[in-house]
Amino acid sequence: MFDPTVFDNLKIAFENELYDLDNLNQYILVSDRKDTVELSVMGREFKLKFHLVKQPNISAEVRLHASLNNLAAEILEQEGANPGCSLSIYFYLTVMDEQTACSQIEKILREIWDPAVTLQQTLSYTYGTQTAGWSNVVELNFIRQINEEQMGDISELVQYMLESLEKLDANTINL
Repeated sequence: MFDPTVFDNLKIAFENELYDLDNLNQYILVSDRKDTVELSVMGREFKLKFHLVKQPNISAEVRLHASLNNLAAEILEQEGANPGCSLSIYFYLTVMDEQTACSQIEKILREIWDPAVTLQQTLSYTYGTQTAGWSNVVELNFIRQINEEQMGDISELVQYMLESLEKLDANTINL
């Protein structure tokens, strides 16, 4: 009989939480979902992207990644192994004044998220297009891996993502 991996169980927990907010509560709209196996490194990655229904200009994405080492340690039941997944959260938005906006975005997110989470903002624009502003991808990485022991934290993590979207909307709309 097939035993689901830590990756599968965490993925299902995130899907359940986020799709309930989409389908039942109609508070968010899921805009993209990917569940991939990377054959070159034999890893797995799950991405689910969404935005608040009332604010489609800022979106969030949760990403889970399990490496071959993590998957093999779990499937082969290697003694002493502690299999888990890497977790990253992304926010996508457009900013006008990158210096002011990025500083405010960092301040907002640092107030919500654990200080141990690394935060990186990447700005870009497409040369020759008429769009105003900078595309900002904000990446939050969790230093330690997560596993089924953190299953109960997923609801709180999703609430932090929603709070981040709400506060980013309220504070960055004119930046």
